[in-house]
Amino acid sequence: METGFTKWIIVITVVMCCLLELIDTSIVNVALTQMMGNLSATQQEVSWVVASYGIANVIVIPMTGFLAEQFGRRNYYLFSVILFTLASMLCGQSTNIWELVAFRFIQGIGGGALMATSQAILIDTFPPKQLPLGQALFGMGVIIGPTIGPTLGGWIVTNYEWPWIFYVNIPVGIMASIFTVLFIRDPERIKNAIPRPLREIDWLGIFLLILGVGSLQLVLEQGETEDWFESLYINFFTLMSVIGVVGFIWRELTAKQPIVDLRVLTRSRNLAIGAFLSFILGFGLFASVFVFPIFCQRILGFTAEQTGYILLPGALLSGFMMPVVGKMIQGGVPQKYILPVGFITFFLFSYWMSTQISPTAGESDFFWPLLLRGFGLALLFLPITTMSLSGISGKDAGQAAGLTGMIRQLGGSFGVALVGTYLERSIAQNRVGVASNVSLYDPETQQRLQGLTASFMSKGASFLDAQQQAYAALSGMIMKQTSIITYGQTFLMIGAFFLLCLPLMLLIQRAKPGEKVDLNAAH
Repeated sequence: METGFTKWIIVITVVMCCLLELIDTSIVNVALTQMMGNLSATQQEVSWVVASYGIANVIVIPMTGFLAEQFGRRNYYLFSVILFTLASMLCGQSTNIWELVAFRFIQGIGGGALMATSQAILIDTFPPKQLPLGQALFGMGVIIGPTIGPTLGGWIVTNYEWPWIFYVNIPVGIMASIFTVLFIRDPERIKNAIPRPLREIDWLGIFLLILGVGSLQLVLEQGETEDWFESLYINFFTLMSVIGVVGFIWRELTAKQPIVDLRVLTRSRNLAIGAFLSFILGFGLFASVFVFPIFCQRILGFTAEQTGYILLPGALLSGFMMPVVGKMIQGGVPQKYILPVGFITFFLFSYWMSTQISPTAGESDFFWPLLLRGFGLALLFLPITTMSLSGISGKDAGQAAGLTGMIRQLGGSFGVALVGTYLERSIAQNRVGVASNVSLYDPETQQRLQGLTASFMSKGASFLDAQQQAYAALSGMIMKQTSIITYGQTFLMIGAFFLLCLPLMLLIQRAKPGEKVDLNAAH
């Protein structure tokens, strides 16, 4: 355990790296339009800038425990920081879209390791009594990172050019590399670990992991763009994901030295439940951060910066609440009592948001619901993490941490894909319902059209032009009302996922007297 100045230098280093990794999952979203213009790319091509990073992330995260043991955790972490920093520089210097996609994939390889390994380093930095604080700092990065990404990206794109969303990583990465060399040390269990000979490494497991999870992430990232199963391309990679995932599960359950030991799920009921709850947590975290900015910017006309500032107070509340929740768990409050409150709170947030969605909504209308979201997330992240790892020790804890991290990431991808598809298709369906209630023979409709026509004529339009503009304006009103209905339904759908998790609380096993969470082994 480190103390004093060294301890807090390590904390600053790993939390900043964790934040950088998570910010980079969403920071590029607001710069895609500018990238399309500068790199002469289509919308479909530029979507790979987001997809390649996510695919690399979800492949690397479950393998971090093995890689840390094989090469030493500090060495692996240092390599990942340097790789992430170098890839960030190369992303900014890309001259065409496919160069950028390739460098984003490399950046995702380094970033996935930062996310998984930062948690373990924080845990080793704090003594057992202060572990909740270490977990709270890590959780703060997990929740705040995706939230401030669009805000930071919007500010950079507004004031500078898109390459600067990558260049801002470079000074932080350089400092993190220096501090890693000077201050971070491997614990004894890592120093004494014997690397596996090359012939004993589970190469087939690695291949099936890349094939299965990589193909699945690709389908989730590109499905909406490719019109899902209407595309031969999506059907092919769906088949590859099924073959890869099924083969990976079979291999890891039968291999003597698996790359990811899935048998740990069969040894702990709480871990199996926690893995599912991590999926739901990722779903709610990323889906709500995805849908709210779209509504604010497309319907209300807010900028990316404005939207980010609205989201920020709730994220900060989550960070503030993390140590409080950690103290509750440390004081003996069972996770199975905290989690239902968190799930109900998130459902109430979703329901509240569905009632606030309106064409006249302002920033103040979302302040309290988003604070409630931040409060609910704080009641979920730490309890799920500590419950999943309770009673697990040694290598099993490292495998468990990697699995829950990967599943949380996949949950986020499923959430964004499902919400994106739901929005697109439900808007089309709801439009039919709304339009059926609007008749050109209805006196109110005719009165509205006459008023609009007169308004456009007063601005200099001819009668025919003004009439066409009036019909277009009426169509826009119908579309806006349709969108309002659909976004409200979307928030209710997200909340329903959380409410449906409540029966699982009955299956959680309470920790045995004296049983501890061996987070120190979580690589």
